[in-house]
Amino acid sequence: MARVLVLYYSSHGEIEGLAQAAAEGARAAGAEAIVKRVPETFPRARAVHFKRDQAAPIACPTELASYDAIIVGAPPRYGRMASPMAVFLDQTGGRWALGAFTGKVGGAFTSSATLHGGSETTLQSIVTNLLHFGMIVVGRPYRAGGWSRVEALPAGAAAGAAAVAPLPGERQPGARDLDGVRTLGERVATTAAKLFD
Repeated sequence: MARVLVLYYSSHGEIEGLAQAAAEGARAAGAEAIVKRVPETFPRARAVHFKRDQAAPIACPTELASYDAIIVGAPPRYGRMASPMAVFLDQTGGRWALGAFTGKVGGAFTSSATLHGGSETTLQSIVTNLLHFGMIVVGRPYRAGGWSRVEALPAGAAAGAAAVAPLPGERQPGARDLDGVRTLGERVATTAAKLFD
């Protein structure tokens, strides 16, 4: 059974919900899926009403090497992954230098305030990190996302899954968004099982 970590940062709860859906998808594919979050780094998080009551435990950078696959989720900040996730991943240098992530499976997801609010570049910034780790990156093919239907265009890109939640904390990801992240979780877990079972 593949061990999959869904590692996320969520300031308003949208990414938190997507992380749970990614774990559901991985479990549906027969994996053991663990959901953890990275610590908040913004000193005024409480003052600006960031969501602080998240059930997932905080991950430690040294534990990442113990998983067969890691699915990373973070919101966009100026077209790239939010800094709390970047700060967390920056702390893995010692393990990276030992090749601890080489050959493991990775995936990415995000949620932005608008359809073109930096989702694709955020996914690419996460994927770039995973590639530098030496991981095998699994995306989300266009056929699996329903992107060919123009009547209700979903968010996302081939690099990963995405959602659109216009008002922070007021709109959670919809059914299609959650399905897209579940699909990503299934694909990552299935790929990891092929490599490690």
